[in-house]
Amino acid sequence: MTLAGEGQKAKSYFFCGIGGSGMLPLAMILKGQGAEVSGSDRAYDQGRSAEKFDYLKAQGFKLFPQDGSGLQSKDQILVASAAVEDTVPDVAAALKLGCTRLGRAELLSSSFNEAPKSIGVAGTSGKSTTTGMIGWILHDLGLKPTVMNGAVMKNFVTPDALFASALVGSGEIFVSEVDESDGSIARYNPTVALINNIALDHKTMDELRVLFEGFARRSEVAVLNDENEETSRLNQKLLGHGDEPEHASVSFSLDDPMSEFTASDIEPGPTSISFRAHMSDELRKSAFVTLQMPGVHNVYNALAAIAAVTRVGVSFDAACKSVEKFTGIKRRFDIVGTTEAGITVIDDFGHNPDKIGATLRTLHDFDGRLLVMFQPHGFGPLKKMRAEFVETFVNGLNDEDVLIMPQPVYFGGTVDRSVTSEDLVGDIKTAGKQAEVFETRDECGDRLVALAQPGDRIIVMGARDDTLSEFAASVLSRV
Repeated sequence: MTLAGEGQKAKSYFFCGIGGSGMLPLAMILKGQGAEVSGSDRAYDQGRSAEKFDYLKAQGFKLFPQDGSGLQSKDQILVASAAVEDTVPDVAAALKLGCTRLGRAELLSSSFNEAPKSIGVAGTSGKSTTTGMIGWILHDLGLKPTVMNGAVMKNFVTPDALFASALVGSGEIFVSEVDESDGSIARYNPTVALINNIALDHKTMDELRVLFEGFARRSEVAVLNDENEETSRLNQKLLGHGDEPEHASVSFSLDDPMSEFTASDIEPGPTSISFRAHMSDELRKSAFVTLQMPGVHNVYNALAAIAAVTRVGVSFDAACKSVEKFTGIKRRFDIVGTTEAGITVIDDFGHNPDKIGATLRTLHDFDGRLLVMFQPHGFGPLKKMRAEFVETFVNGLNDEDVLIMPQPVYFGGTVDRSVTSEDLVGDIKTAGKQAEVFETRDECGDRLVALAQPGDRIIVMGARDDTLSEFAASVLSRV
């Protein structure tokens, strides 16, 4: 299988925003399949994330300033998100030359849909981890999958592949994280449609229900979480009211007896979690599993991954053994380090209420005060989910915990600043929890260092900003 047909090697792609979490792995897959790939990125021009761009250059990617100079032939295909306006120099140059323009989702989905077998991983939370688990299981069992992820998969990181958010395989299975935030999930026609959960994030619930149901019905089989209200309701719709289901589906949960995949005997640990996985087929199989990452939410992710791979021919026992070797995803409860005084710094991708809540619950399984630095991933999401963020932090923080916030991440453009970090902090303080706001992230770092005491856990949360990991490492070096 090749990613985009037999003519891939003759094609030349130019990625506008090549360093983005969705762009970089697709660029890597295309290059791995023999295409010529170059690109530009505003962060590259601004000198941010130097390690990432040095890595891309070392891998043979040609990088250009985002001034249009990288587009030199009408035969080049411009890959840019719909949000990139025609006035951006790269787009203007492509229009002048007459280049074909493709959106990231358009290019990825066409490649995904061409694969003989495909697993699309969707849902509000857990997509990257579950995609990584599925990719690792299939790789570990020698099935040579192609994997497109939105985050770095630790198992595949090597000195030559520092940003392993993609895997180029020669097998027939394509695994991809599928995004609902821009509606592009409607482009995917998977063999297996996995939906971890559905909750308010980028779109209204009515919009999300339509998108996810369409995704499930276009698959050969849907894998759904029976403990999430929305996905459980969707499963009932797929089952229908007759003797035969309207659409094939399997479900997973911790202990719902109606689910095909369940877990029992859950034993949390500070850096791992163990459980017994069950598959309710005619043989009533079960296996003891220890994951190399903590949190009950990862039990759900593992059950989802095991359920999905069994739909493409992997045995239950083999899947359970392989998932134990999965070492995790960078920036998903990623322990940066622990000082001699017992202060631990954790780097986490938590940016919506579901993800943040799951991380806080995992941390509170064990003793120690939490110092949380949360950088919202934009003014828009902060305004849209203000009430949900407040509820999550008020319920998830203990009285001794402290929330520290800078202003939302901002890299340019026109934005509505009617709701800011001050508003969120004010709401949380009114509810009786400790929260502080600072204008800059550097000030947040100073405050974290000043507050830190032996036994504390410092958690750096946020998305859409590669420098958060550098910030977390800097805090660790100072406490």
